[in-house]
Amino acid sequence: MSGLSVAPGGPLRGRLRVPGDKSISHRALMLGAMATGQSSVRGLLRGADVHSTLACVRALGAEVHLESDGTVRVDGCAGRLAEPHDVLDCGNSGTTMRLLSGLLAGQPILSVLTGDASLRRRPMGRIVQPLRALGAQIDGRHRASRAPLAIRGGSLRDAELTLELASAQVKSALLFAALSAGSALELHVRPSRDHSECMLEAMGARLARTATRDGWERLDLGSGSTLQAAEIHVPGDISSAAFLLVAAALVPGSDLVIEDVGLNPSRTGVLDVLRRMGARLEFGERDRVAGEEVGTVRVVSSALEGTEIGGGEIPRLIDELPVLALAAALAHGETVVRDAAELRHKESDRIATTVGLLRSLGVEAEPRPDGFVVQGSAGAPLQGSTLSATDDHRLAMTGAVAGLVSTGGVHVPEPGCIDVSFPGFSDTLETLAGRGC
Repeated sequence: MSGLSVAPGGPLRGRLRVPGDKSISHRALMLGAMATGQSSVRGLLRGADVHSTLACVRALGAEVHLESDGTVRVDGCAGRLAEPHDVLDCGNSGTTMRLLSGLLAGQPILSVLTGDASLRRRPMGRIVQPLRALGAQIDGRHRASRAPLAIRGGSLRDAELTLELASAQVKSALLFAALSAGSALELHVRPSRDHSECMLEAMGARLARTATRDGWERLDLGSGSTLQAAEIHVPGDISSAAFLLVAAALVPGSDLVIEDVGLNPSRTGVLDVLRRMGARLEFGERDRVAGEEVGTVRVVSSALEGTEIGGGEIPRLIDELPVLALAAALAHGETVVRDAAELRHKESDRIATTVGLLRSLGVEAEPRPDGFVVQGSAGAPLQGSTLSATDDHRLAMTGAVAGLVSTGGVHVPEPGCIDVSFPGFSDTLETLAGRGC
């Protein structure tokens, strides 16, 4: 039978590094393309989404060299991208489309961005409207709320904007637009992942960050900011690590160490929730590289308790909610997720698909408009299942992890979407469980 099948096995043991952080990888290629000089990127994720970004920046005039030792070198365009000869294909990557839209809005060129059928269904009005407030000229399907997007870039006005939505992609698109156009921008935002800010600062942009008393942040990007090439280290992706951390917490006898993983506080909500649920987590020495915190995490199998997840921690763990729902399924008691309506706008409607996945495993789960409720089994194994991941990499990996704690295993018929963020995931899981080569 084709596809990915995962059955219960031994405990997960070992030390490893997960693939590079997807968010940082996208930004390294885009900002490297905008910089003056050659940037050196170590640890770049080689997943499908990042390959979409790589192809796009090449089409915009940046030379990208893949070295034999895994290093990626980006020859920057000194702030002036070339007009592409063809439509830019963003594949399945919402990050590619949204952040590139910002960069291109400030360039005096015409560009058209499209993607696969899934990406063409995802909302783009959230970036188009604020970019238009800067003076950007953008058109597209459904009043520019869906791709393809046509962008006629050029000079943008200096502006002060307030973003109600806590979205790193919208925030980054606006910062990239102002950077690209050389304009000044003052943004008032709710806290969200800050990889763009860290990298902009590391590459010399005139960016000031201020925490305000109401819990918001103010970002001031000075006019005429330029970027200089840099050596960029991409740590392991905490979102990818989350699947292995949950697996090790759930499978009895497990003891797993993940090295060189990103521990940016704007991304570590999954660790906070797992600790709150009773997971035994330990942290090794930490380092800070170009503004990004990096370190080692150890997890030992643990009995988990249900919890509530919501409010300001949602932006810090939005991508990890499907696998946290699986942890909740084996916890003691009820887990409630709220304030997470953003899940409905991911690669799938992750409220509906996560609840559907849990129900197929015999778990009592109910959707809510902004989240879901899960009744835990107190450690009782899940029933086996064949699931449809709806071409959503995080659902497919969640299903695979569920197979380790099921009675009859889980089969994922079309696991290819996993390569979007975690190439080699199934082999990694098998090796850690003592069944690989």
